[in-house]
Amino acid sequence: MDFLWHRISEKEREEIKKQVYKNLEDFSKKLSEIKEEVEPFKIIREKSFRYEEDNEKNLGKKNNLNDEINNESKEFRRLILKNAPNKNEDCIIAEKKKW
Repeated sequence: MDFLWHRISEKEREEIKKQVYKNLEDFSKKLSEIKEEVEPFKIIREKSFRYEEDNEKNLGKKNNLNDEINNESKEFRRLILKNAPNKNEDCIIAEKKKW
């Protein structure tokens, strides 16, 4: 039953440290052997969730996509506020460090 929690001796503590450092060193060596370059991760979204105005000709007018996103945002806000136990108009009231 060595796998159950128990107090460890100094000897066990040192063995664990040695094993951890060995594992880190082995892992580091394996990583350094990788020659393949990895491209940075990208996310391409079909629609943006930020408000973006049309080009300079239509400055100030929202396009259809932004109208749809704006409506989704309003619905999301409505649902969040509906579920919030403490709220003040359009803000959620939360306590810090209550947990």
